[in-house]
Amino acid sequence: MTTYALVTLTITNPESFELYRQQAGAALAKHGGAAMEVSKTSEVIEGDGVAPTVTVILTFPDRDAAKAWINDPEFAEAHALRRGSGTSNIILM
Repeated sequence: MTTYALVTLTITNPESFELYRQQAGAALAKHGGAAMEVSKTSEVIEGDGVAPTVTVILTFPDRDAAKAWINDPEFAEAHALRRGSGTSNIILM
């Protein structure tokens, strides 16, 4: 069953994020994932907190594929670049 992931990123190191972006597509494709929507204009309309710099909705064939993507040792360095670019949260839906 299709699984979605909500990714929120607050970028504090744009250089690291750009390096991550260059590798992110290959990591997603390997596990059947794709970015459905990317927004740099997220806005909090209810609740507390500040909107992230970037919000992404990813799609995967299933939960196992999403977990394989995040845990793939081949892309550990890419995920480290994302983590080093600021604060990120990834929520499976």
